[in-house]
Amino acid sequence: MDEATKISYTSDAQYVDTGTNHNISAAYEPAVSRQLSNLRSFPEGIKNCYTIKPEQANCNKYLIRAIFMYGNYDSKNEPPEFDLYLDGDRWGTIKFKDASANLFFEIIHVPATAYIHVCLVKTSSGTPFISALELRPLDNSIYEMKNGSLKLFTRIDVGSTKNDTVRYSNDIYDRIWSPATSVGFTNSRWKSIQAPFTSGILSSNVYKLPSLVMNTAAIPVNGSDSLDFYWEPEYPNQQIYVYMHFAAIEQLGDGELREFQIYFNDALWIRENINLSYLQPITIYSTASVTADSQLNFSIRRTKNSNRPPILNAIELYEVLQLHSPTDQSEVDAMVNIALTYGLKKNSQGDPCLPMGFSWHWVNCRYNGNNSPQVIGLNLSSSDLNGDIAPALSALKSLQYLDLSNNSLTGPVPEFLAQLPHLEILNLASNDLTGSVPKALSKKSSLSLSLDGNPNLCQSDTCEQTKKKKKNPSTVIIVASVVLSVVLLSAIAILWSLKRRRHTGRTLKSRNRRFTYSEVVTITNNFQKVIGKGGFGSVYLGHLEDGTQVAVKMLSRSSSQGSEQFWTEAELLTTVHHRNLASLIGYCDEGSNTALIYEYMANGNLQECLLDKNRAVLTWEQRLQIAIDAAQALEYLHNGCKPPIIHRDIKTANILLTEKLQAIVADFGLSRIFPDEDGSHITTAVVGTFGYLDPEYYITSRLTEKSDVYSFGVVLLELITGQPAIIKSEENTHIVEWVMPRIERGEISSIADPRLQGDFDSNSVCKMLETAIACVPSSPIQRLTTNQVLGELNECLEIYLASRGPLEIDEVNKSSSRIDYLCDPLDLESSMSGRVHKQGIAQSQQQHEGSDGVVDVGGALM
Repeated sequence: MDEATKISYTSDAQYVDTGTNHNISAAYEPAVSRQLSNLRSFPEGIKNCYTIKPEQANCNKYLIRAIFMYGNYDSKNEPPEFDLYLDGDRWGTIKFKDASANLFFEIIHVPATAYIHVCLVKTSSGTPFISALELRPLDNSIYEMKNGSLKLFTRIDVGSTKNDTVRYSNDIYDRIWSPATSVGFTNSRWKSIQAPFTSGILSSNVYKLPSLVMNTAAIPVNGSDSLDFYWEPEYPNQQIYVYMHFAAIEQLGDGELREFQIYFNDALWIRENINLSYLQPITIYSTASVTADSQLNFSIRRTKNSNRPPILNAIELYEVLQLHSPTDQSEVDAMVNIALTYGLKKNSQGDPCLPMGFSWHWVNCRYNGNNSPQVIGLNLSSSDLNGDIAPALSALKSLQYLDLSNNSLTGPVPEFLAQLPHLEILNLASNDLTGSVPKALSKKSSLSLSLDGNPNLCQSDTCEQTKKKKKNPSTVIIVASVVLSVVLLSAIAILWSLKRRRHTGRTLKSRNRRFTYSEVVTITNNFQKVIGKGGFGSVYLGHLEDGTQVAVKMLSRSSSQGSEQFWTEAELLTTVHHRNLASLIGYCDEGSNTALIYEYMANGNLQECLLDKNRAVLTWEQRLQIAIDAAQALEYLHNGCKPPIIHRDIKTANILLTEKLQAIVADFGLSRIFPDEDGSHITTAVVGTFGYLDPEYYITSRLTEKSDVYSFGVVLLELITGQPAIIKSEENTHIVEWVMPRIERGEISSIADPRLQGDFDSNSVCKMLETAIACVPSSPIQRLTTNQVLGELNECLEIYLASRGPLEIDEVNKSSSRIDYLCDPLDLESSMSGRVHKQGIAQSQQQHEGSDGVVDVGGALM
């Protein structure tokens, strides 16, 4: 129990599954309340979340407060910096002035689901932690919210003559009221007045402000003056909701009138004149937020009829925190059930899909503006799963791929898998499943189904017939003879196959169709049309029997290195499946003739679309979606695959585009699999492509996932600028070196691709530029992760989509003259400072072309 407030705290153990408990340094304990003397830190993982399920969460209003006291608990005397999230949205950044400081963040929130997730996300430095988490129900009739939640900006006891903070039990909602003097909310032209006595009547309106707050007020020293005050917003166009609380605490004489008006930036904020009755509290607020670029200026002015000065007892300002729609409750419940079923709880915290860029590592989600994200993929391959296939999977109606391979799952293949309407890929290989495959599942033509490696699973509809035959004694001799013949023939075939394949030593999974060389000749019309070339050989346009267009990649007979890359790609594509990765249809391996057959991409590759002046210009929205598609593929390789896969050759030429301009990442010949152990890097021969190669990887041969991030940063710069990775000139300038001086000179408008002719949103361009720059620092540790890149790009798209309404109305603004960037060039320059390797990039590239209560965090109170 807190000695001052008499609030009882409970342990946080039932709300979180990760973290370790610590006590702050003894040097700081005497100065803090008991609940701040211990904390829980989270050294493992990027996102750690508290999951709170109030008794009546949905559509009920809550005050949530998170409190942080570092107190040098780790003896490093280095206060960390990290982000605080509410459900899927960033609530704030935790940053301390020194080890003795304590911070609290407060928000008024209406949960959209039965859960409230408070998450700590590791960002730049140090280990995230939290000291206390408080949750209290509010009256639903107060603090009106139209969009988002209300994040506390400031709350002031304006007339306080003491330096004391007021909270529970004086405030039944436990709002914390700061005295004006402690927050600099004072004015030499004001004076404080106090009611002759404290009365409970002062708390009688629905907001129930404490009598201690309402029995003091500020009035101007000169009775004819106004009460003027202002705030500076933290950023341009910050949306603020204002609540002013008034009570007449002076008894007026006969003929006296206190009547006033409230102005915001010299315009009437509230149209009605405000009259006060003695000791009767009223709260004035606007149903719309206020915004300003520079200052929020308020003025309370008496009317012409008034002969008493204006008055103000207390004021609250809240910032609007726009919230993403959380993942649908049914899908969240299903995902929580799956995590509990398979013991994945520690790696499955908070919303499965949010924040964007921080989804559960085995989950892939689809984001659609402000609509709820959808779970479209689960990769639980090699996750030590036991027991039956979880029935909760049946609730994931948007699921497109499900990988449960290489586990120890038992029991039958459930019928409900066939009822998932969008399921395209189902991998149940290498388990201990039994029984028969449901007919509805095996006959689902749109489904790619992998069942190999389940020795007790019957994969055909002849299971029952086989059982009956085994019961007939008259067939034993015949069956035995047939079996013996089959065994002999199989042995001969295997020996012949091994001899024939000795040059490659490769085999592909049986579910990929095997083509004969004569079929390949027919498909390509005798290799009539070349649509691409690489180190391995040529790519030809082909048509299958049903008319489906395909791309046929033929291995050159003279390419020894190409052969290795060729089969690396083939084997990788039989194990990874994602809608933004190239899909292997089949292969040919007949003597010296080797080919891989892929889906055909009608729009070629991204490099062609950006550089070919004869092709239609990609719109800004198309570029954003292409970037997101490619980032989703990369995020899947890094976080969705076990072990992770590093592509090693991310470039615009390897990003293919479908007829609908969906981006497909291809060419996995150089890809490497990270070892199973949790290594920070692998040392390997340097390979890659001129212009995209990570300088750190080139210098040290140390390959990490951040090497792909660097390459992708170059791709993003190409999408923004329309320039190639290496800009041809006398000195062959690298795109990073081309962009940097323009940022430093503030020439942001010259960076965007001129072919767009100004038809884009400047804020979205700026955000994407910042994201690209954050991918290419010289030190890998300073680069974003693919999770973070994906989250930033989704925000870029949201910014753009939000801008389209007014832009479509005002066609005049579509000229290039409207591009007046709101982002600060200095901010971009600052974000690059010390991170982007300015010297030697091109040189190194050219050298290689190839409960409703309070939670005490940190343990139970004694």
